[in-house]
Amino acid sequence: MDKQEQIAAHYKAILELLGEDSEREGLLKTPERVARAMEFMTKGYAEEPIEILNSARFREEYKQMVLVKDIEIYSLCEHHLLPFYGRAHVAYIPNGYITGLSKIARVVECFARRLQVQERMTVQIRDSIQQALNPLGVAVVVEAAHMCMQIRGVQKQNSATTTSAFTGVFLKEQKTREEFMHLIANRLR
Repeated sequence: MDKQEQIAAHYKAILELLGEDSEREGLLKTPERVARAMEFMTKGYAEEPIEILNSARFREEYKQMVLVKDIEIYSLCEHHLLPFYGRAHVAYIPNGYITGLSKIARVVECFARRLQVQERMTVQIRDSIQQALNPLGVAVVVEAAHMCMQIRGVQKQNSATTTSAFTGVFLKEQKTREEFMHLIANRLR
């Protein structure tokens, strides 16, 4: 039995434990669909963020901020296996090397597609860019809504969580950090 079949078997058992008839027409293919969905939503475990960044690493003497903002994120909270979703804003100041802009978004996706907590994901994004490119500084801000807070427990539908992580000049120089915060607050659209 392959991994997807094993996951489907467990979901079939879960449906039955919940009191459902797993042979009911509407549920017949549900375990397989859920297994495929879970594999997609956790595909980040099969990806290596440093390799992603290094696959398009170029020597460049550009020394100003590079910002990729409004990167959509969809992740699963590791505490309840419920989605959280929002946006990530990632900036770095090169120190001799840049990476392809799409690689920044792919690194965000890599970490989002794992069972996560937002705080850890924010730091993982920051640390992978710092490690791969050794820039003068990295800044990451993630804003997300958590279904575990919206549909269960406290049930606060309009709540949002913001996390941030900085290295280098974004920590040491208030003007650089303020420029980053100003840029992510402004919308071009």
